[in-house]
Amino acid sequence: MNLGKLVLVAAGVAGAFGWVGSATAGESAVERGRYLVTIGGCNDCHTAGYLQNNGTVPESEWLTGTAIGYQGPWGTTYPANLRLVVSRLSESQWLAHARQERLPPMPWFNLARMTDTDLKAIYAYVRSLGAPGNPAPVYVAPGGKVSTPYFVFVPVTDQKHASAR
Repeated sequence: MNLGKLVLVAAGVAGAFGWVGSATAGESAVERGRYLVTIGGCNDCHTAGYLQNNGTVPESEWLTGTAIGYQGPWGTTYPANLRLVVSRLSESQWLAHARQERLPPMPWFNLARMTDTDLKAIYAYVRSLGAPGNPAPVYVAPGGKVSTPYFVFVPVTDQKHASAR
C-alpha cells in the first residue's frame, strides 16, 4: 500500500471513530471546550460587554447571559446564561438540548452540526466556569412589553439610495 492510500485509510478510520476535530493529544476536554466557545463566537452574545470590549471580558464573567435582547418578527430573545443552562443538564441532556432549533439570532444550526465530542467538550468547559449566576430575561412574544435594551433585527431599505440605483 502506498503512502497516499495509507493516509486516506487512516483518515477514514479517524473520522469513523470521531477522532477528527476532537481534542488534540495533551489537550483536555475543558481546554478544547474553551477553544470552541471562543472561536464559535459564543461569548459574542452570551457574555455581557464581550463585543464592545474586543473580547477582553475576564473569563470569570463568560457565558452568564445578558439582559440585552434581540428583537425581530419572532419577538424578543435574550442570550441565555449558559452556565445556568448547563448546570441543570446531564451531559446526554446537553447533547439533545444543543441540537434543538432556537429562535434568532442564535445560530443553532451550527451548534447542531458539532460532533458529540466537541459538544461534550463545551459542556465540560462551561461546567468548569463555576457559579451559574442568574437567568437572562425570558422571551417576549411579538408585540409584548420589553423593559430592557434590545437590538432590532429588521431589514431596512434606504428608499432614497435604493431609488437612485
